[in-house]
This record gives sequence, structure tokens and C-alpha cells, in this order.
Amino acid sequence: MLIMKKTYFIADLHLSENRPYLTELFCDFMQNLAPQAEALYILGDLFDFWIGDDEQSPLIELVQQQIKQVSDKGIPCYFQHGNRDFLIGKRFAQACGINLLPTYQLVDLYGENVLLCHGDTLCTDDIAYQRYRKKVHQKWRQGLFLCLPLKVRLKIAEKIRAKSQADKKQKSYEIMDVNPEFVLQIFAQFGVKKMIHGHTHRQNIHQIAPHFTRIVLGDWGETASILEVNEQQQIRFLTGKE
Repeated sequence: MLIMKKTYFIADLHLSENRPYLTELFCDFMQNLAPQAEALYILGDLFDFWIGDDEQSPLIELVQQQIKQVSDKGIPCYFQHGNRDFLIGKRFAQACGINLLPTYQLVDLYGENVLLCHGDTLCTDDIAYQRYRKKVHQKWRQGLFLCLPLKVRLKIAEKIRAKSQADKKQKSYEIMDVNPEFVLQIFAQFGVKKMIHGHTHRQNIHQIAPHFTRIVLGDWGETASILEVNEQQQIRFLTGKE
């Protein structure tokens, strides 16, 4: 029986101690589906928040273990930072055996150039968020934050998360989605016809005239949202319960 080569893409799991069912879904995926892949890409927000590689917890150790078991099988695992876990660094990556990717990454996906990103940079109508993103991605700010005691960082992260949730309730559906014109600019800038991203939690495959495809990964809830692309360029979403 011929086994089809395939690559998996996931994002927006938002793993935390408060939602153990998400961790169960993740472990099930990593133990059963991920080992069948030729490569695995995690496009951000694996965790609900991240305050530094020096933090340790049973959840973090379990996630590291699950990814390491897959990468040790010779399956390349890649990670792009999300808006919740942009502080994940080399220490965590080495513990997992994952490769850290830049904000935008071109990959050769079975003969086709595809652009990967978390997706938050595409939401340019959300001006307040883009201002916030610009600040927190300044290296000197990150350095200062990481110098703070873990307990202080945790309190700051909780405040930021609470404010983000409150802000979302006041923002329109359109503002929190990607800007169509900017998306076309990104397609042109990187010279690609296909893009895969997460962040908006709006799982879909958008066909954009004249010949562009924008694939949006869903967030994880009662089921997983797993994108499978095989060597014949066939695309499908899996829930993890197949």
C-alpha cells in the first residue's frame, strides 16, 4: 500500500492549565497523527501566554516531551510565534527539538511556494493592536520584561490577557479580521499564490481572484483544527477525532 506524504499545520491551541481538554487533544494529535507526517508546522499561539523560557510547569514539560518525541523520530517540527507566545525562545526550542521561524516564512510544499505566518500582522485595521504589537516586539522591551521576577511577569501577562479579552468585545468582526488589500500586498511582496495562517480563528479556504488561495487555520476547542496537505496538493481539515 502506497503511503501518501503529508504535512500538518496547526495554530491557536491556547494551551493552559485551565483547559486540560485542550492538552488532551494536543497529546492525542502528537501521539497518533503527527508521527505520520513528513513535517509539522505550529503557526503560533501554542500556549495561551508565555512569560519566558525560564518558566517551568507540568504543562510546559508535557508539551516539550510530546514535541520532542515527534522530532526525535526525524520529523521536522517548526514554530512561528503567535501574539500570545512571541517570547518563546531558543531554550524552549532546543528542549523540544523545534525550529523557530521568522514572522513570514516561505516553504516549498510539494513543489509549490507557500507563505506561512501567524496572521496577526495581516489585521492592519486593528490599529490599537498593531501599535501594541510594535511595542512588545522591541527587543529592549522584551529584555527588560524577561529580567523581571517570574511572579511579576505572570501578573503583567494576566492583566494584558484580561485587557485583550475586554477589547475584543468592543471591536467589530471586520476589524479583527485580515485586511484584504494588505493581504494582496503580501502575496505580491513574496511572489506567492498560496498563504497559510492562523490568528483569526476563522477556519476557511478563501479563493481570491484571480489565482490566490488564503488558508486560515481554526482555533482548538471541543475538537482540534488540523490542516493536512499531501503530496498531490490535496487539502483537508481534520478534527483529531477521525
